[in-house]
Amino acid sequence: MSTFSSIAGTAAGLAAVLSGPAQVLAQWRRNPSMHPWGGMMGGMGWAGMIFQIVFWIVLLVVLGLLIRWLLQGSGNREPGRGNPPGDGGNRALEILKERYARGEIDKEEFEQKKRDLV
Repeated sequence: MSTFSSIAGTAAGLAAVLSGPAQVLAQWRRNPSMHPWGGMMGGMGWAGMIFQIVFWIVLLVVLGLLIRWLLQGSGNREPGRGNPPGDGGNRALEILKERYARGEIDKEEFEQKKRDLV
């Protein structure tokens, strides 16, 4: 018996919640001056409409720039080095010179790789 009364109570509560907005809307249709937002365009008129358009444009531009910055930030940079992504050729030549100075490669290989880089 308690399960039935629990279901009946839940159904009655749900019906009350769902019928509330319908009653408010029915009254509003009979008396349009009771509009809760003050009339056309939320009560702010043309200024509000222009503000909303500008707001969304600025928001989308900021989000686009943020995404672009995040994608570029995770790019080709070596940790601990401040090299910009477009400076890869100079860094490669520096590495080649360092390898030649340490004796890892001979002069012939150094000259060939240097021609390839330049």
